[in-house]
Amino acid sequence: MKVGKHELDGKKLFIIAGPCVLENEETPKRIAARMKEACAAQGLPFVFKASFDKANRTSGKAFRGPGIDEGLKQLEAIKKEFEVPILTDVHLPEHCKPAAEVADILQIPAFLCRQTDLLEAAAKTGKIVNIKKGQFLAPWDMKQVVDKMSTFGAEGKVILTERGASFGYNNLVSDMRSIAIMGKTGCPIVFDATHSVQLPGGSGDKSGGQREFAPLLARAAVAAGADGIFAETHPEPDKALSDGPNMIPLVAMPALLRILNALHELVSNPAKAIEAVEHEQEESEKDK
Repeated sequence: MKVGKHELDGKKLFIIAGPCVLENEETPKRIAARMKEACAAQGLPFVFKASFDKANRTSGKAFRGPGIDEGLKQLEAIKKEFEVPILTDVHLPEHCKPAAEVADILQIPAFLCRQTDLLEAAAKTGKIVNIKKGQFLAPWDMKQVVDKMSTFGAEGKVILTERGASFGYNNLVSDMRSIAIMGKTGCPIVFDATHSVQLPGGSGDKSGGQREFAPLLARAAVAAGADGIFAETHPEPDKALSDGPNMIPLVAMPALLRILNALHELVSNPAKAIEAVEHEQEESEKDK
């Protein structure tokens, strides 16, 4: 599976990151620039993500974004300026065709992962489709979603994303077994480290979150065999207009990527990782 210049073949961990929503023109560009630089430093494929419309906000008064027309213009500008692949989510079948003219990956939100008309419209664009597992679904139930996509001609063009499972009211838990279970479909598996720490509707008219646990879950997911990590990030998460409580501060991303890359190397090629550690130990002994 190829996205932009990158092959998503499991050899390198790939990163999908950006703000939750397009708040303005400057902040997304700042994030894209920093994330591209940080991923390049680790040799990690990077896909920039942002939403043009958050149609599933808790409150009807909450900021939704610039809308599809202005939002796609902004995403196209980011794609051209920073030369990065783009992912954006679609909520309606009629969003798919115009979004596909800009985005390299269309994303199906978790709440909509079983909506057949939306899946079909996304599949028929010919683009790669990232489908988030519904918080209400067992990981093995995603096989039916993948089968739907195959019937619509999207075989080999589907990514599945784990983003937590509902655990009572206003809470989510992450079952790392789902990475291996969904992996049996043959699709690349991504772990959404930031929405997995969301507390849905947990703050009255908005969702809460526990961003302090996002790096921990990202590390666990890579150790469990995830092919990619999805993370929302922002220069000032507490001032973000959507999902700020879940977001990882932009300044913290480079260090996290170094750790995730090292973990992925260890999991995917343990012999090479051990050899590298032994080499470092030998060099350390020489310095003494």
